[in-house]
Parts: sequence; structure tokens; C-alpha cells
Amino acid sequence: MPNLRQLYLQHVGQTSDFSLAFEVEKAEGVFLYDTKGKKYFDLNSGISVSSLGHGNPRIKAAIKDQLEKHLHTMVYGEHVQQSQVQFATLLMQQLPDKYQSLYFLLTGSEAIETAMKLAKKRTNRRQIIAAKDAYHGSTQGAESLRSDENYKRAFYPLLPAIDWITFNKEEELELITDQTAAVIIEATQAESGVNTAHNGYLQALQNRCEQTGTLFILDEIQTGFGRTGSLFAFQKYGLSPDVICIGKAMGGGLPLSGLIASQECLSFLMKDPALGHITTFGGHPLSCAAAHASLQYMLDHKIVDKVEEKSALFNQLLQHNIVREVRRDGLLMAVELTKRKYLKHVVSKAHELGAIIDYFLFNDKSFRLAPPLVISFEEIKKACHILQQAFDYSFEKYNH
Repeated sequence: MPNLRQLYLQHVGQTSDFSLAFEVEKAEGVFLYDTKGKKYFDLNSGISVSSLGHGNPRIKAAIKDQLEKHLHTMVYGEHVQQSQVQFATLLMQQLPDKYQSLYFLLTGSEAIETAMKLAKKRTNRRQIIAAKDAYHGSTQGAESLRSDENYKRAFYPLLPAIDWITFNKEEELELITDQTAAVIIEATQAESGVNTAHNGYLQALQNRCEQTGTLFILDEIQTGFGRTGSLFAFQKYGLSPDVICIGKAMGGGLPLSGLIASQECLSFLMKDPALGHITTFGGHPLSCAAAHASLQYMLDHKIVDKVEEKSALFNQLLQHNIVREVRRDGLLMAVELTKRKYLKHVVSKAHELGAIIDYFLFNDKSFRLAPPLVISFEEIKKACHILQQAFDYSFEKYNH
């Protein structure tokens, strides 16, 4: 009889031939547990999804309550559903008055796709500009925004009229013209290894978009919901984007994404043609109930207030002779090693010792840290002790 891992490899579609194939039995707080009962620090939060850790009682209670009421009833936009309205209202109350409306979607990629459609419709232009070394998703439109030919050439033809600027190079902002429908950019480039914006760069980009009538679309799918030390990164950097793409941590562990914008902006999806974007499971009531509970918990417990202090502690405790630098924007962090050959051994040894860390798509010298925002200071110390052991192991392996 095949075991669970064998059945997984046989019947669950794979996207690489090097799956970790880590068998999860349960998850609680900042820990994952394997089928033998061993616990592991989850230092990635499922790529910034489980920001309140695993098994938050308030989120679980909200899911159970909604489960008793109803699940899916109709394609989003046709039925008034309490969990959708409650979450959208609470979220808008945390934002500047400019943002009045939340368009519910399912995944981060779908949020990007919808934002691209909205930009073309609203501006009647076709060119979209993204930043080099950015990642916005894997559907065809989102994939078109990727600059790396090695990833996307197999899927040609992709969308035309996509161009790129270099993140943090203000002189290239002149490439944004009155023919540009939108600029889609991350507040901090995640997959290139937490590449943070230089002082004034994002403001200059926003100013250029205003000058040319270009929609400024900010991808906050990874940075949103407290990850960078404010509820959203645009607030931290004093920005006012036209459209904000959100997802990942939004659903409290369930799939949910969306676009935040003014009602006027989102109204361009309503006519000529009507139903400019529709989605079967966007704003699923169960996900919205979890999202509402997650956001309310975050606000009630002032979770975001401690993010920067926790980030600083990670930075302090991760110094080592094989660590070149720790780049961070709140609890979105990249630990860059002095040599590429150290990386796989640090990742594998950390896993062996009980800490799960991960790679980046576009940076082969750094590993990702994006722990649950609720991780305690004592848990940070214990997790960093494991990482220090992994550093020592990798250094000794190559230098003795």
C-alpha cells in the first residue's frame, strides 16, 4: 500500500521535480507539525499568508459561525452577503477617504489581471509598465509583467505592450508617458530578495503617473495586512495609489484577494461592457468571515505595533560570518549569504533542526523570512538559534 508521500507524488500535480514533500499533520501558533509529531518554526507563513499564525481561535470561530449560515450562494456581485459587507466596511474604515470600495477576487494573480483590465478600460491606453525582477503572479497577464525571459519564453505569445523600468532608478521614470495605461509595482520587491525602495523613489513614481494620467497600481499582495510595520505599505511610505492589489494574508488563511480603489475608478468595470470582470468564488463568504475576524483581531491586539521591533531583533540575532546582510521591510526579510553555495545547506539544515525557511525566485544567495506577525520575542530567539546552527554547519562544511 503506497504511503501518503508516494500518493502525493503520484496524484497531486507538481510544478518542480524537487518538491520538499513535507508532510504536515497539524499547525498551531507559529509551528507546523509533521506526521511524527516533530514541530517546526514556520518562518515563511505560507509565503506571508498566515500572518496571525495557525489556528487563531477568533478566526476559527468566525469560520464555524459562517459555516452554519451558508457557503457559496451566487457569483459575486449578485447577492448581498453579510460577511463580505462587514469585512469591506471594516477595511475601508482603516484607510483614507479616497478608498471607498473593495472589489473581491480569489487570488493575487486574479487581482493583478483585473487591475490590468481596469487600467486599459479607464485610460483607453494599452501600454503597461512593470519593474524588472518583479513577480506579480503566474497567470498569462501577470506572467507578461515578468522581465525574466527564462521563466516566460515557454508560454509565448503573452500580452503585448508590456515594458519595464528598473526599480529605484528615477531617471527611467521618463519612460512613463501619456501612452501608458498603468504602472504596476511592488512597494518592496519581494522575489528579488526584499529589494526596498530608496527614499523618495515611490513618491517620484507616483508624481510621474499623475503628470501623465497613468494609473498607479501598487501590488500589496505580500506587503499588506501588517507585514511591513503598517497596515499597508502605501501608508508607511506616504503614497496614494489609484489601485491597490491585496491578497495572501487578507483571508486569514483562506483564499481571498481584491482591489481597493475609489468607487469612480472601479465603476469602469460596470459598463461598456457590463460585467467587465466576473469571478465565481471572489469574496467567498467563508473567506470573508475569516478575513473580518483576522483584521479585527489584528486591530484589537495592535499586532502591527510590534512588527518593527521584532524585525530589529531578527536582524540583531542573525549576524554571522557567512551572512552578508539582512534586508528587511518589517517582517518581510531576506538573509543574504556571502557565497551562493551556502544557501541550500542552510535551508536544509534549518529544516532538519526544526525551522522552515525558503528560497526567492530571483535571488540565489538569500533565503526568505516572513514569520507570523504574532511570533513572540522568545520564539524569535529560539528560531534564530536554530538558524545560527545552520550557518555554523554550512560554514564548517565548506571551510574544513
